Amino acid sequence: MSAQPDPRATVASERQAYYAAIRPLHLSPLWEQLHALVPPQPHTPCVAAHWRYDALRPHLMRSGTIISAAEAVRRVLVLENPALPGLASITQSLYAGLQLILPGEVAPAHRHTQSALRFVVEGHGAYTAVNGERTTMQPGDFIITPSWTWHDHGSDATGPVVWLDALDIPLVRFLDAGFAENLGADQQAIARPEGHNLARYGANMAPLHEASPHGATSPIFSYPYTRSRDALARLAHDGAIDAWDGVKLQYINPATGAAATPTMAAFLQLLPAGFDGKPYRQTDGAVFSVVEGHGVALVGEGAQAQRVEFAPRDHFVVPSWQTLRLQARDECVLFSFSDRPVQSACALWREERLAG
Repeated sequence: MSAQPDPRATVASERQAYYAAIRPLHLSPLWEQLHALVPPQPHTPCVAAHWRYDALRPHLMRSGTIISAAEAVRRVLVLENPALPGLASITQSLYAGLQLILPGEVAPAHRHTQSALRFVVEGHGAYTAVNGERTTMQPGDFIITPSWTWHDHGSDATGPVVWLDALDIPLVRFLDAGFAENLGADQQAIARPEGHNLARYGANMAPLHEASPHGATSPIFSYPYTRSRDALARLAHDGAIDAWDGVKLQYINPATGAAATPTMAAFLQLLPAGFDGKPYRQTDGAVFSVVEGHGVALVGEGAQAQRVEFAPRDHFVVPSWQTLRLQARDECVLFSFSDRPVQSACALWREERLAG
């Protein structure tokens, strides 16, 4: 008695033949990939990662001996997500890198459609210029380069200055909307005194009959750390400590109350000494820069959880929808940024605060 053909094998063979027939027509069957395209919850390819500043700083300083800021245009070491090699991405939508400028150097003026955030990590006395106004950079300062604005960097410092660069490069690349242009001169002309925009827009007041100079991006492009740190300290002293975030503030556009840029939100938070936060997760993958203090970030759950023991100037990334729990040994201050404005605009942002 001859063996009967396996009906499942016959069906599988017929389907493979069908797929081969439609492939030259640039067609593919949705049913073969639907579950991956519409998952029950976010399933990012990104992984948590930690960059210890003490370990990477010698390599960053060495870069200053092998290429000039002018030749490099921007002398930056990219913080590359280990799961996204070669893509210059720390998450699927965000870029991060550490930029070095040495005394007397100039990083030449250009502009691009990508928005940029700067957060000063080390050194005093470098400067950045944006659309005719210059600001001196101090550790902990948060500085914005709005989309399509001329900007250059330079240094009158006596030592190296390092800052975190945060850009929406992967997002703009995904949308095929990237443009860039060189000014043709190393530095732009300075048309306004330092602090001009802060004076015009930073006192909860705005000039009448005058449009915001940077469109949907904050008209204040420099947020000094001293002011932000004082605000955190006052709130920590006077108010309740949030069980998940400690004391956390968002940098905002004072003209609208929205995030400082249309594509990236930035935050500063204080964790009191001994803080043992509850776990939470959010759909916006976040990049953290440690300003002050020592602590632990527990990323993920169970056996897959990663323990990040952080120190000042360290950086770490928490991918989308991965649980984060923050603990502070001494008082900590953390800067972070994410793509939350884009997700919120698309009604996609979600947060889940867990009991612990």
